[in-house]
Amino acid sequence: MSRRLHSQASWFSHSHGLPRWRRASGSAAIAVVLLVLTGCAGASPSESAPAGASHYPTAHIHGMSVDPATNRVLLATHDGLFDVSASPAVQIGPSIDLMGFTAAAPDEFYASGHPGPGSDLPDPVGLIRSTDGGRTWQPLSLQGESDFHALAATHGGIVGFDGELKVTDDGTEWQAADGQFPTHHLAGSPRGSIVLATTEKGLQRSADGGATWATVGHAPLLVFTALSEEKAAGIGPDGRVYTSSDGGVSWVAQGSVEGEASAIATQVIDGSTQRIWVATHDSVQVSNDHGQTFTALRSSRR
Repeated sequence: MSRRLHSQASWFSHSHGLPRWRRASGSAAIAVVLLVLTGCAGASPSESAPAGASHYPTAHIHGMSVDPATNRVLLATHDGLFDVSASPAVQIGPSIDLMGFTAAAPDEFYASGHPGPGSDLPDPVGLIRSTDGGRTWQPLSLQGESDFHALAATHGGIVGFDGELKVTDDGTEWQAADGQFPTHHLAGSPRGSIVLATTEKGLQRSADGGATWATVGHAPLLVFTALSEEKAAGIGPDGRVYTSSDGGVSWVAQGSVEGEASAIATQVIDGSTQRIWVATHDSVQVSNDHGQTFTALRSSRR
């Protein structure tokens, strides 16, 4: 990440609507997703059922972060940020509709979306940043202008999509990417320059921090992806999980996840094994064998 961002550092899906993907196929599946998300994007947090502070969040899940040192799992939702690895789960910080969310470091997050009740942030909030694990947020840029539905951190800056693909190396000044396309979800690695973008026409890949893009030929249809160094994981609209050992260029089918996937995260363990987390509407499921099998981290919705 650049000096001004201090450290190495979609549309995110709502949990509803996903069963409709599984009855669709090809580009039509993500086209349905885009329509669903467009209809929900303008809703304020007060329009959803309030999330219980001590249980698995009931609001739409838009993103996930896992601390590689502690395996602490955080979910960014329509009602704010929740630690679901705690028992019981707890809400962190204010109620903000975190439509876009990405981690630049274990306690450094970037987000976008809409302010919750009692917030003095403008609507939309533009790009905001937390350096205390999500307890407080500071406005950086495009307040009252942009609602980034997809964000990804790389070692050189932030990539965002608010109707236009944009890149920034300091969080304040943005440039349009070379090549534009409707983007569902973005994934990057704070220690690398690769960015993956899922679209209704297939997977797009950038090797230069989101400045330029190319279509990944023969890639499976993916709704969400995640990166850890050169390793990637992705999940399709039917729940099938895929992995990549070359930064998203080629993919191998693994196992499947039950339930409606809302977010995915991955880490490389012992230099080779991929640990993969998938958040559904009622639990986080984790795999320690490259995505071949999954077990529930916890399911505490009540």
